[in-house]
Amino acid sequence: MKPYWLPAISALFFPIVIAQAGLPQTPPAQTTQPSVHAPAQVENKDIGFSFSLPGEWQVVAAVPTVPVQQQKEEQKAPTAEVRQGVACINIPLTAQRGNPASVIVIVALPFECFGQTMKYDDLPGFGEGATEGLKQTLNILEPIRASYSLAGHRIWIQRAKATPKGKTAPVYTVEIACTVLEKGAVCWLAQAADAAGLEAFEHATVTLDGVKAEALVPKDVFVKTP
Repeated sequence: MKPYWLPAISALFFPIVIAQAGLPQTPPAQTTQPSVHAPAQVENKDIGFSFSLPGEWQVVAAVPTVPVQQQKEEQKAPTAEVRQGVACINIPLTAQRGNPASVIVIVALPFECFGQTMKYDDLPGFGEGATEGLKQTLNILEPIRASYSLAGHRIWIQRAKATPKGKTAPVYTVEIACTVLEKGAVCWLAQAADAAGLEAFEHATVTLDGVKAEALVPKDVFVKTP
């Protein structure tokens, strides 16, 4: 793996995430309406993770323009390796709640498709590239970073405040957590419009390579020790 490719891959892919999720605009019109007993969730056996949210979250249906956007971003890729990475990344889940909407997106890069693997040390570049992609529509303010262990895996995480380009409101909390699994890399992204949205993201139940964790982000991750 050449880690300098990773920021380019994620920076090019995240405009596709924006197109799918409607970030940071109002919620997309095409959504499914799960009952309170059917939480927004995904189990991805190809890569080896699951993720589950409370029932008030709505799963966002695929937007027809996303494949077109992905093709455009692939064409911008500076190398064949970056182009392959952009083509292989996928969005297993997009969910939203409220208005202004809090949005949660999962981004996955399967190694079998990509033809290469990643290490934990590659994650900062991958995650920071994602932040660069988000800067197309958001002003990213005061980012802070941390790392922690979860279900036998190391997690890289970044939190920042953000506002839509050219505006001072609404103020979102943007949080992205990434890890490397046996079969791929995964990032969970939250654009939280309120404390409840961020709490739901951080308290979501996950499994990583078959090991369950009761919360994606443990308490006090960003609290610095003396």
